[in-house]
Amino acid sequence: MPDDRLIVAMDVPNVVAGLELAAALGDSVSFYKIGLGMLTGGGLALANELKQDQGKRIFLDMKLFDIGATVEAAVRGIAQFDLDFLTVHGDPHVVRAARQGAAGSDMKILAVTILTSLDRGDLDASCIKAGDLVDLVQERAGLAFLAGADGVIASPQEAALIRALPEAAGKLIVTPGVRPVGADLGDQKRVMTPAQAIANGADHVVVGRPIWQKADPKAAADNILRELASPQAT
Repeated sequence: MPDDRLIVAMDVPNVVAGLELAAALGDSVSFYKIGLGMLTGGGLALANELKQDQGKRIFLDMKLFDIGATVEAAVRGIAQFDLDFLTVHGDPHVVRAARQGAAGSDMKILAVTILTSLDRGDLDASCIKAGDLVDLVQERAGLAFLAGADGVIASPQEAALIRALPEAAGKLIVTPGVRPVGADLGDQKRVMTPAQAIANGADHVVVGRPIWQKADPKAAADNILRELASPQAT
């Protein structure tokens, strides 16, 4: 069975490119993330085809944020697609509404703590309260769990602290901002290697550009999978 701890981010332009990437990766990869960038390129159609026709697991990364009634309605509609993970912002009122919208389905609601592309300077520019970024991530994660989140999205640098929370028992930690050694960081600021992320308590790592931008995406994915199976990931 493929190691579904690796989630490949399909940050490609459209359905055709997505299906080509899935074909190139073949049976090596069983879990894909489809985000906002794919929404107008047929992202939901791609999600449905990968899930229903190819038996893949799907993480729909929408990062929903709105009033409770709107979030609940949106999540209820998405839940009909039988997907695996859906992201919402980690504000408790959003998480509670999403949890209600997902009722009766197996879809997991994952709460975004603080985006891995942000640092303290970015938070200051957005008028986010003072404090160490790591402490804020841990606080938001705890509040999201109490509001009913099945898991959280956080950088690998905060995974260990979140895993140590009493509220995190039985919950998922999914980490973007994961880069193999030597990979370009791109717009990510709080990063670790795949093995470090898993060793810190993450259940899944999300990797995009270091795989799909390569001339041989399957070889890049296989290298990451070998790292996840290495002693460094325990």
